[in-house]
Amino acid sequence: MRWSDSAKGFVVVLVVTVAGYASTTYVDHRFAALEASTDATASQPPTASACVGDDGRWHNWPWANVPMLSPACRQDR
Repeated sequence: MRWSDSAKGFVVVLVVTVAGYASTTYVDHRFAALEASTDATASQPPTASACVGDDGRWHNWPWANVPMLSPACRQDR
């Protein structure tokens, strides 16, 4: 192995490392900005409490994650 081969290998490793760092930084900033804008608009709590209907579906819960052990919906509503 010659010195020029070692230099080329070092340059390739350096370029890949810098590109990986740059892309990670870009993605972190991009998704942090999107998450911050989403949190500002979607963090309103539901007006009624979450409950489980007779058919097993969730009511009054707008988010994708569902709370465990929520009470059954009242029938007088």
